[in-house]
Amino acid sequence: MARRYCLAMRSIRVGQLADALKLGPSELVALVGGGGKTTALFALGCQLNGSVVLTTTTKMGRSRSGGRRTLFAPTDNELLSALAEEGCVLAWHEDGVRKAVGVTPETADHWFGLADHVVVEADGSRGKPFKAPLDYEPVIPSSTTVLVACVGARALGAIIDVQCQRPDRVADVAGCLVSDVLTPSRLAAVLLSDQGSRKGLPVGARFVVLINQATDAHADYLVELDALLGPGVAMVAVAPFAPGESPEALDE
Repeated sequence: MARRYCLAMRSIRVGQLADALKLGPSELVALVGGGGKTTALFALGCQLNGSVVLTTTTKMGRSRSGGRRTLFAPTDNELLSALAEEGCVLAWHEDGVRKAVGVTPETADHWFGLADHVVVEADGSRGKPFKAPLDYEPVIPSSTTVLVACVGARALGAIIDVQCQRPDRVADVAGCLVSDVLTPSRLAAVLLSDQGSRKGLPVGARFVVLINQATDAHADYLVELDALLGPGVAMVAVAPFAPGESPEALDE
C-alpha cells in the first residue's frame, strides 16, 4: 500500500507537466514514442516561461494547432517578431492537405538559438500508444536537452501486436513474440534500449519516461515499471483529463 500511495502522489495533472519534467529556463524538448506526444507538446507550450516554438521533425495533423499562431518556413525575423507578439508559436516547414510537414532537426537546433524553448514532436506512432523505432526514426535535433519517451497507458499489459506500432520491432527489442503481453519488464527493456526509446539520445540530454492517461488501475504495473527503470530514469505519470481541462491534442 505504501508504494501504491507514493505512486499516486507522483501522478500529475497535465497542467503540471513542465514542473514534473523539471524543465529549466532554456530547453529543447524532443517527444518520441507513442501516445500523448501532441498533448504534451501543447501543454508545454502553455506552461513554459519565455518564448516557445512548437514544431515537429516528422508530420502533424494539419487541423491540430492548439489555437496557436502558425508559421510556415518562417525567416528568423518573422519568427522573432511572432514570438515577441505571441510568446508561443507553432512553426512547420510547409502546409499539406491533411498533414503539415515538419522541419529538419537542424532547423529546430537553429530555432533553439532564437527562442528560450523549442518543443519538438520527433516521432510518429499512427495513433498507437507505444512503439519501437525503425532505422530512420526518430528524428531528434542534436541540441536536445530532454528526450521524453511517451507511452499511452492502454499499452500497459496489452498484447504487443494489438496496441503497438512496429510490433515486430517492439518484440525484437523486448526479446519476445508479438503475440505476447507487454509486461513491465518487456516495456522497460524497450524503453531503456539504444535500439528502442533511447535511440538517438544526444550526449548530455536527460531521458524521461512519460506515461499518459494513467489511472489507479495501472498503479501496480507502474510501480513495477518504475523499479525496473531504476533511479537514473525519471518517470512521470499523467492522469486522464479532469472536467474543465482542455482535451486539445488528445489524439494519440
